[in-house]
Amino acid sequence: MQRYTDCPQILRDFLTYHETIKGQSQKTISEYYLDLRMFLRFIKLMRNDMPIDTQLEDIPIKDVDLEFVRQITTSEIFDFLSYLANDRENPDSAENGISAAARARKLSAIKSFYKYLTVRTKQLQENPVADLEYPKLRKSLPKYLTMDESAALLRSVSGPNEKRDYAILMLFLNCGIRRSELVGLNLTDVYEDRIRVVGKGNKERFVYFGSACRKAIDAYLPERNKKVLSDNRALFGSRDSNRISVSAVHRLVKKALLQAGLDSTQYSAHKLRHTAATMMLSGGVDVKTVQEVLGHENLNTTQIYTHIENTELKIAAEANPLSKLDFSDKVE
Repeated sequence: MQRYTDCPQILRDFLTYHETIKGQSQKTISEYYLDLRMFLRFIKLMRNDMPIDTQLEDIPIKDVDLEFVRQITTSEIFDFLSYLANDRENPDSAENGISAAARARKLSAIKSFYKYLTVRTKQLQENPVADLEYPKLRKSLPKYLTMDESAALLRSVSGPNEKRDYAILMLFLNCGIRRSELVGLNLTDVYEDRIRVVGKGNKERFVYFGSACRKAIDAYLPERNKKVLSDNRALFGSRDSNRISVSAVHRLVKKALLQAGLDSTQYSAHKLRHTAATMMLSGGVDVKTVQEVLGHENLNTTQIYTHIENTELKIAAEANPLSKLDFSDKVE
């Protein structure tokens, strides 16, 4: 266990139990260690009043004890799973966070940890993950914000980084870019009416934006130009003078959602991308153009939004008061 020197004692004991008593492989022990370290770091980040730009990888957990673990709620675990599904950076697919299979593995580690504490060692009485189901491998229609919810989100932005956060939300909602693409934006990527985006596979594309988005960027740039960052090319910087991170974007979006009175467990930065795509289709943009804007390799990926649009059209038709009138004798 010498290699797990950053572990709190409670986690070291769990790993030792699985290594010596359960006789599990080093690969399994290592996966437990990485998954549970990420989980405890996330809980600590969400709970404590840390700077919004704090990166998950920088959070120490050596001081985590039994009382800290005892206070973890099912709601906090749901928030962690939501983060994994929507905002956790994935080198293989920046599109949807990590896969359901990867999330299931992390939940399995958490379940094993709590089973050890409640059943094996009886250090805890309550198990907050006992009844949690594993993620299902199924496709569902993307969630997105309505026009009113989007407006409420933008109005809610406040705080010391208000201009930066507002510009970030405007880019998400107007351009539908990915989190990794936003984090990677440089000052030189901003043109008069568009941005240059480096997407999956290092493929470049230009995404146009409207006057409101241009105004938001212009309001932020004087503030940005006063800062010197470790990577001074970056469009968006963090409080610690680095390029803004994916985890920081997750936190600022979560904060804005909460301030707007929206369910932060149901929406995320990625859902703002869904919102942009849905609004484009609602505004009459053809699906092929939306594919190019979003940087989708396959048109089938974009066509899921047409199902949303069809649903919206059906709801609109049924909401029309004239749809309730019935003069059957006129059509017999």
